[in-house]
Amino acid sequence: MSRNIPISFEFFPPKTDEGAQKILQVHQQLCTLNPSYFSVTYGAGGSTRERTLSTVDNIQQASTIAVAPHLSCIGDNKAEVSALLHRYKNQGIKHLVALRGDLPSGQVGLGEIPYARDLVEFVRHETGDHFHIEVAAYPEMHPQSADYQADLTNFINKAKAGANSAITQFFFNPDAYFYFVEQVRKTGVNIPIVPGIMPITNASNLIRFADGCGADVPRWIRKQLAAYGDDSASIKAFGEEVIAKLCETLIQGGAPSLHFYTMNMAQPTTRLCKMLGLG
Repeated sequence: MSRNIPISFEFFPPKTDEGAQKILQVHQQLCTLNPSYFSVTYGAGGSTRERTLSTVDNIQQASTIAVAPHLSCIGDNKAEVSALLHRYKNQGIKHLVALRGDLPSGQVGLGEIPYARDLVEFVRHETGDHFHIEVAAYPEMHPQSADYQADLTNFINKAKAGANSAITQFFFNPDAYFYFVEQVRKTGVNIPIVPGIMPITNASNLIRFADGCGADVPRWIRKQLAAYGDDSASIKAFGEEVIAKLCETLIQGGAPSLHFYTMNMAQPTTRLCKMLGLG
């Protein structure tokens, strides 16, 4: 079975030359799945800026598949962000993921572009409609939001500021995604909201990521992962089954695309896509 639903993949900038070589190998493997684009993350306050730039450059040169750099704004000034935007524009990049980001440790003040809504407005002011802008969505609420309505309002404001589409934080409860999309649609905002998918390959890493970003790992998943202990083969097999079922439910429910958080590995995402008939 083959499906036409688009897919995309996220990388984070490697810290070493060896990692940079590995990511190019992973990129080549994932290119065979014909994704719409690859995104590359950006550290707090631009802390990985140079590594992000080099990763973007390397994978842009390695294939014709589009690259979408992440761009966070908190703690940055307008001149720095403007320079980055025009660099990307000049090298033919047409897709950005615009995020508030995390304030670097020890830094006081939010900077000249404090929120993602402000960043979207700034990108539009600087570069017009050149970029397709993705923003973040949180079906289970951003961990710093006061309540669900405040989080929803923040998302609506980002969309109205000029975002073209959104990628969600990863989640394991499809009802949270469908409810969020339903609430957004009630406000008249119709931009695509793409589920972010995190393959399950390592129990402790998954729990740490989830606790850090406010994603809920259901008790039954936590308990089953704990029961497997150090049995990595069983964890991976269980993870594949859980995530494949989640993706099936999302596809059947009308998700416009799937965005996979690869963790710079090819095999887990490739196996899921093959199971689902994607790519």
